[in-house]
Amino acid sequence: MKIFNNFSSNEKGMTGLETAIILIAFVTIAAVFGYAVLSAGLFSAEQGKETIYEGLAEAKSNLQLAGSVIGKSTDTTNLDTILFNVKNAAGGDPINLTPCDGTPTATNKCVINFTTTGTYLSNIQWASDASDNLLEAGEQCQITIDLTDLGDGKALSDNLTANTAFNIQIKPATGAVITIQRTLPGALDKVMDLH
Repeated sequence: MKIFNNFSSNEKGMTGLETAIILIAFVTIAAVFGYAVLSAGLFSAEQGKETIYEGLAEAKSNLQLAGSVIGKSTDTTNLDTILFNVKNAAGGDPINLTPCDGTPTATNKCVINFTTTGTYLSNIQWASDASDNLLEAGEQCQITIDLTDLGDGKALSDNLTANTAFNIQIKPATGAVITIQRTLPGALDKVMDLH
């Protein structure tokens, strides 16, 4: 009997209250971690959604070349003017085509760069025939580049003569960049369709 009394005399146990406190602590910690993981997942999903919407906005607001690129030469020796039409892609957002005066303080949103074998000119002067400077769905606009006046002292290092290549890069505020690459024919006419 004495042996049995020794076993039961020094027993310490956990009460129901202590068990409940430990259980509540574990549940609280699990809830905090669960909330953190859930918040991170929702944030990640939201970032993915924003990326998709930005990509759609870029695709919806693309400019497209509409028709030919026309070159004009008053003396049939040097190219003086380049004309081309652009349109908004089907269902695209309106594109701001405020013309550029070629100065550093220009307020245009659409930038046109001009490149030849010896010259790179950024944000050159150009004009448009858009009445409200906004190219909306279903509209077309004619862009005119006067090579004799590219704005703010910008000029070509060499005149564009026969067999000369040039590159025009049109960068709207949103959407894809249009690149127009042409080579002048062996003999210049006053008005030419540049292929």
